[in-house]
Amino acid sequence: MSRRSGILEFAVLGLLRESPMHGYELRKRLNTSLGVFRAFSYGTLYPCLKALVASGWLIEESGDAPDGTPATALTGRRAKIVYRLTAAGKEHFEELLAHSGPDAWEDEHFGVRFAFFGQTSRDVRMRVLEGRRSRLEERLEKMRTSLARTRERLDDYTLELQRHGMESVEREVRWLNELIESERTGRDQRAPDPVEQDKKSEDADGLPRHRGGSRPDPSDDTTT
Repeated sequence: MSRRSGILEFAVLGLLRESPMHGYELRKRLNTSLGVFRAFSYGTLYPCLKALVASGWLIEESGDAPDGTPATALTGRRAKIVYRLTAAGKEHFEELLAHSGPDAWEDEHFGVRFAFFGQTSRDVRMRVLEGRRSRLEERLEKMRTSLARTRERLDDYTLELQRHGMESVEREVRWLNELIESERTGRDQRAPDPVEQDKKSEDADGLPRHRGGSRPDPSDDTTT
């Protein structure tokens, strides 16, 4: 699997974890929410969806009307296919979320991974952020070395372009420093980690808690 198809698979699973969608909705979300996919087509999306269905990570359902009437009965047209994440697909996506290796630091992958940080554990977020920063610092050092060696041979416009590229990398490094510091100083203590919150949303006896962290007290019932 190529890097491009791998990150598309990740993005599709992540979006479908939020809610089932048909192909048009998925393509629109990928185009508008994840900039790396702004130029991709249905010819790229549908083979990915078919592969995910074949792997057992998605299922296809007919897009029926709210009252349960099949769409074909209402319009005479072929019903839209809605894609839904299976239990195995959710488990696979969580495995992908836990990955924090070098692929997660690359330009295309990092942007998509960052878009799903709300579903990612704090430890993994930290590793990805620190890995991305390390990668950019290495890139910045190479750019500075190259510029120092070639400065005298560059015309003004090429030199300005080089400087612009360096400034862009420097800005992202500063941004990453702020994010990493925010994570380290306990931002998640003020806003509970959604992944950890999901794991703790039930008591040992299996009863769901209120958002405030406690089960409903029967004595609080005000109904008559």
